[in-house]
Formats: sequence, C-alpha cells, structure tokens
Amino acid sequence: MMDIAYKDALKNSLFGYIAQAAEELQVDTYVIGGFVRDFILQRGKAKDVDIVCVGSGIALAKKVASLLPNNPKVQIFKTYGTAMLRFEDIEVEFVGARRESYTEDSRNPTVEEGTLEDDQNRRDFTINALAISLNKENYGNLLDPFNGLEDLENKIIRTPLNPNITYSDDPLRMMRAIRFASQLGFTIEKKSLNAIKKNAKRLEIITKERIVTELNKILLSPKPSIGLNLLFKTDLLQQILPELTNLQGVEYRNGQGHKDNFYHTLEVVDNIAKMTDNLWLRWTALLHDIGKAPTKRFEQGIGWTFHGHEFKGSKMVYKIFKRLKMPLNDKMKYVQKLVLLSSRPIVIATEVGDSAVRRLVFDAGDDIDDLLTHCEADITTKNPEKFKKYHNNFKIVRQKIKEVEERDHIRNFQPPITGEIIMKTYNLKPCREIGIIKDAIKEAILDGEIANNYEEAFKFMQNKATALGL
Repeated sequence: MMDIAYKDALKNSLFGYIAQAAEELQVDTYVIGGFVRDFILQRGKAKDVDIVCVGSGIALAKKVASLLPNNPKVQIFKTYGTAMLRFEDIEVEFVGARRESYTEDSRNPTVEEGTLEDDQNRRDFTINALAISLNKENYGNLLDPFNGLEDLENKIIRTPLNPNITYSDDPLRMMRAIRFASQLGFTIEKKSLNAIKKNAKRLEIITKERIVTELNKILLSPKPSIGLNLLFKTDLLQQILPELTNLQGVEYRNGQGHKDNFYHTLEVVDNIAKMTDNLWLRWTALLHDIGKAPTKRFEQGIGWTFHGHEFKGSKMVYKIFKRLKMPLNDKMKYVQKLVLLSSRPIVIATEVGDSAVRRLVFDAGDDIDDLLTHCEADITTKNPEKFKKYHNNFKIVRQKIKEVEERDHIRNFQPPITGEIIMKTYNLKPCREIGIIKDAIKEAILDGEIANNYEEAFKFMQNKATALGL
C-alpha cells in the first residue's frame, strides 16, 4: 500500500484526470514502468509517463484528452495499439495490456490482448514492472509481482522471467540493462549478466540507431565507465566499437610496456563527465586514442610509439559514425577536429613560442575551450607530482592563449587582405597567384612575421606579388 502523501500527489496531478476517464470507461488502469521507478528513487520531475489499461489504450487516451484543460491532441499509432498526448511538459503514452511472443530473427513481437499480469511479465526488468493502480477501489496501491521494490532498495538489475528468454526475445534489453546500471549506479544480477554475454551475438538484429541511442545514454550517465566496462565484459562493445576494444591490453618487448589505452580511455571519459554534459565532447574522449592501435610500433632504443595516432584517429571517426548511422554533420566534424588536435595543447606548455599558440587557436577556432577541457580530462597519471605538474602546464597554456588572443585576435580570423583586394590592386582575374598570396599572408600572420592588420598585410602582399613577377 502506498503512503497517503503519494496518493495525494496522484490525486492532485494528471493522474486524477486519468482515473476519472478510466472510471467512466470502466477499464482497469495503471501507471507503470519508468515513472514509478523514478518516483520511488526520487530522480526528479518526470518527462514521460506510461499508462496501461486492460482494454483500449487509444480509447482511454481520447477520453483523457476530452477531460484535460485545452483538450490536447491525441497521436494514435494503430500499428502498435498505442496513443500519446502531451499535458504541460509531460508526454503520456497509453497502451492496452498485452502479452507478447517473439521469433528468432526479430525484436518485434506478435501482440495479443492480455491482463495486467501479462503486461508486467513482458517488462524488461523487475524495477520497470512496478505498477500503481489508478482504479477507484484501490487507487494508489503498488502492484509489485517480482519484488521490484526490493531490487530498487538493493540496487539490482534483474529480469522478471528467465533472462536468457528476455534477452534473446529482445536483444536491445541487454543494452538497456547496462544503460540502467550506468545511469543508476546499480549492479546487474549475476544470472542476468551471464545471460547477456551468452546472447551477445543477438545484438546483430538490432538497428544501429537503437544501439546508438542506448550508447549515448550510457555516455551521458554520471560515470560512463560503469556501462562501457559492462559492454566490454559482456562482448557487446566488440560488436559496436571494435576500434575501442582493440586498445585493450599491454604489450611488452625488451622489458618495455605501454599503458592500457582502453582503460585509460574509460578514465578520460569519466573525467570529462565530471566537467561537461556535452555529448559530443564525451564522444571525443571516447574516441581520442582509437588511432593508437593501428599506429603502435616498437622502436629499438625508443620503445613503444604511436606516431600520427591523432591523424589516424580523426580519419577513423568518419568511418565509425557512418557505420553506426550517426549524423555525418557538424557534430561528427567537431569530434574529428578535437581528436586531430588532442595532443597539441600540451606541447605549447613547454618552450614553444607564440606561433604555435596562434596556429592552435586558428585551427581550433570556437572549440579551443572544449579542446583544453578534453586535454585536462586526458590526465590520468596516478603520480601526484606529475598530476599537479600537468595541470599547471594547462594553466600556462590557457594563459598563453589568452595573451595571444588579446594581442593578435586570431580566433576565426580572416586575413585583412582579401582576394578582391589583390585582384583590384593588380588588375587580375581569378588565378592561382591570388591563392598563393592569400595563403602567404595568412601564414605570415600565424608565424608572427607581420601583425594582423591591413597596413602590414598590404605591404607583405606587395613584396609577395613582386616576387611572383606581378
């Protein structure tokens, strides 16, 4: 039995209207799943609510809409027998209770009408099978056939029925189990974890878009390494991002080894998660070292090297995004750029002059602050002296960038001499020489040979034009 305060919360909210509609239609109705789980965990205000009724979910949705203020529009999805409406900032989905059966080659079930018990049986986890009655005779009662409340208290992810069947029927549930473990800081029950590994190959029938949705939620969780490590241990990560799992392990030669770049990557992702909620900066952290596996070499007298891994990694980003059917847009280019530039800032902290700073700021543009955030997250040394030294180095980098920007205004700069000015000065039509002069002016400004102003750039143009015989 739920406490009085919770019953009052139900009656003084959206659920009062749903209860009234259910009574008028004479259908048993319940709020189920994520809303119940998150309310008990006190995870903040709900953004979506799932309602199940023993009858037509579409009819119930229409009735609720007629009772609500402003009569919101009902979206109907006949194929799935579901309906959805928005009330204030909450998305409410209605479905009739059902039982499901699956075939081996699809996660789309055959659906039949069922009871509340059938509907709870089909739920992925015990903590998502919790339901609260919205019926007059037992309004506010918690229905918990699988001890989901106890699993919430013990922070356990467990399936209501045999986990092998649950995961084989709908392999996306394997990703969801790991995502919930990562989001909530829960532990996956041992039998369930073993079943995920056993059924890992079943992930092949899931669309890339669905997989990426769950992967993004893992990346956005408070400590993404929980989920990423579980994906690795259950053999799911190898199917999604083999470029990442290829980083795992330490190779020794002549007594010399290198760090485990896979576990280093997980640390970097956790570090960045403490600094920002920017999903694409978290993707940058995840992929920043993927070029190290294909560029790894052992050089006598030097040891292990990963020359050009940033360049290689930035090229791999495109292939990964394309394979996973992720957007090949500015977000992908952002990740590519930051992976490519990921090692440059730390070099500036040593004896490098202003020219390198100008070039970095020019190449990074508006993403320079995100790049530095990533680079600071990339510090995973356990040596306190080195940790302090590296962070102090980045303070130096930030100060150098500030000084150069204030003086030279390099970020996103356009050289003061345009192609039109060159054409007009020398009475030229579009030609190769114009590009040569423009590039020379840009390089001279970045190298600090001339200031970023019209007068010095015009004089430089004249000298360059003379050298070209114009």
